[in-house]
Amino acid sequence: MEKFVISGGNRLKGEITPSGNKNEALPAIAAALLSEEPVILRNIPEIEDVKIMLELVRSAGASVDRIENGAYRISSGTHLRKELDRDLCRKIRASILFAGPLTAKNGELILPPPGGDVIGRRRIDTHFTAMNAMGIDHQFDGNFNLRISAGGIRGADIFLEEQSVTATENLMMLAALAKGTTRIENAACEPHVQGLAGMLQAMGARINGIGTNTLIVQGVERLRGADYTIGNDYLETWSYAGLAAIMGEGVLIRDSEALKMWKIRMVFEKLGVRIEEKPEGLFVAGNQQLRIKAEMFDAIPVIDDAPWPQFPTDLMSIAIVLAVNSAGTVVFFEKMYDGRMFFVDNLIAMGAKIILCDPHRVVVAGPSRLYGATLESPDIRAGMALIIASLSAEGTSTVYNIRQIDRGYEMIDGKLRGLGAEIQRVKI
Repeated sequence: MEKFVISGGNRLKGEITPSGNKNEALPAIAAALLSEEPVILRNIPEIEDVKIMLELVRSAGASVDRIENGAYRISSGTHLRKELDRDLCRKIRASILFAGPLTAKNGELILPPPGGDVIGRRRIDTHFTAMNAMGIDHQFDGNFNLRISAGGIRGADIFLEEQSVTATENLMMLAALAKGTTRIENAACEPHVQGLAGMLQAMGARINGIGTNTLIVQGVERLRGADYTIGNDYLETWSYAGLAAIMGEGVLIRDSEALKMWKIRMVFEKLGVRIEEKPEGLFVAGNQQLRIKAEMFDAIPVIDDAPWPQFPTDLMSIAIVLAVNSAGTVVFFEKMYDGRMFFVDNLIAMGAKIILCDPHRVVVAGPSRLYGATLESPDIRAGMALIIASLSAEGTSTVYNIRQIDRGYEMIDGKLRGLGAEIQRVKI
């Protein structure tokens, strides 16, 4: 086990490049099993979740070869195992993404319960209600394994009960090899969903409506191999933007695509962040005077999350730390998960002026003078938020359970030291 020891107060300057998008890489790894030909994936982040996902691929009977840093060749052939490793599935939420491709490939699957971040209840009903419409049966056995079987996978008209990202991804992968046409209404359209759709197209899938809430997938008999590059992780980009706004003296984040994410940009600007567009990416000027922008008639602003293209839940923790360092008052309304807000206890222990109203809402009054503390990361994004808070605090902080952070951010301590941060990884 390891921890981070962080000394706050250093001003940060320079350039930083985000890694590949974790939330695109994980379904892409699962999708590689749809083809009998080798699939090469590039710009894969070297993070804990990816390592576990690749181990699951191996446990299913496919081969994984590391070509170079961030590039892997996955070869599944024609025969894959019909049961996934229970201990590996327990470590990662994304194990649910094997439901679509392995059922399409094998016609049946035994899937142990998925793990993942502890941010509240995370339903999987939507996946299997929709899969039922495509001719797939499922049931739980005595060990809470899902037993999935298909007598023949056929296209169907499906309206998703919720705009679930992973359910949309599972259905796209399943529909790619189904007989007939599948129409998915109320589909998720996050950038990583669009990325997976692009990869499937490169493999020969026929998908229309990418980037919208209606996807039409015409099934094909087989998918070919492909050489596909994952996009940059915009969540990592905007995490750095939040840190640079608080502690930066001029930081360039090399990700020009993130500039087009208008709702995220609007929220950051509401929290007082000034962002400049550069040909190389997003530039956050130094020594920003952060001030929360009140709404008309001096009303307190409310920042909430919702499915894309609205503000993503994964950036809620980062935005709260930004607000702690901004002058003014703001309400955050987390609609999607009932456990994400509990990390604010760590910020309160550091001196933040925050009222936790209920599991979904907090009121932040800033700016707060933060002091070093002993902290624990409950999930990936809260962990990154605690790193930002620690770097902006007086004194030294210790962050435990950094395995959670390593699941989503590649070599985060090394990247931040490159900007001038004083952060050390220490074995416990």
